[in-house]
Amino acid sequence: MLTESEAASPLADVPYSLRHAGVSLWLESGVSPAEVARRAGHSIAVLFRFYAKAIHRNQQRSNEQIERALDAADEQ
Repeated sequence: MLTESEAASPLADVPYSLRHAGVSLWLESGVSPAEVARRAGHSIAVLFRFYAKAIHRNQQRSNEQIERALDAADEQ
């Protein structure tokens, strides 16, 4: 049960705000989408539908990591 002040907070207006923030944080931190889906109790399809923006940003970071690794291999 929420206290009176907790119930009056903006986060209480949307019940899943904290959950959404947590899942987004995991994705932004680089946790694999499969692991995030498992921890959140989602299917991969649900995760991709609702968190596509965070996943896309993570894919950009992955692409950059791959590019750096390829560049390093070319230098050897």
